[in-house]
Amino acid sequence: MRALIVLIPVMLLAACDKQPAPAPQPKPVESTAAPDAEAGTLDISQRGKAMVTSTFIAPDGKPVTLAAFKGKPLLVNLWATWCGPCVKEMPSLDRLAKRGAGRLVVLTVNQTDDAAAIAKWWVPRQFAMLKPYRDEDGKLGFAFETGVLPTTVLYDAEGKEVWRIVGGMDWDGARANTLLAEVLG
Repeated sequence: MRALIVLIPVMLLAACDKQPAPAPQPKPVESTAAPDAEAGTLDISQRGKAMVTSTFIAPDGKPVTLAAFKGKPLLVNLWATWCGPCVKEMPSLDRLAKRGAGRLVVLTVNQTDDAAAIAKWWVPRQFAMLKPYRDEDGKLGFAFETGVLPTTVLYDAEGKEVWRIVGGMDWDGARANTLLAEVLG
């Protein structure tokens, strides 16, 4: 009996502490985007920042910097042969380079692979406009400070950053066309 007298207040207190059941979660909204839709994140936090000065290697094996491309808008894409989103967006980057010829320079800079690995990957794809630049030490990637491949940065003709996309992008898509409208106008 004595145990029952002690147990009843404890049970009453425990019952008072119960919270109502949580409301059910709303059903997820079904996406209307295609499974391979543009997924990159637009970042404008570096807008107006000067080009990075890191040296990388041109297709002819000579060192080069981004400053060598000043005078026209420059789209710099950092990629690697082992990066799925990088490989996926490369054909649309090549088509963008063709559409923007004379108004936009598109530079693809591999961040990790050596010249032989890049050539083995690059040659069968026969890109019409792109050239295989490389930065085996990843200096550009460190300077861009995103830690993600692909990363693509647009510079204006004076070498000031306009925006960057962190992650993959469909460079043929509506979002890319909107972002590049003033350059390709």
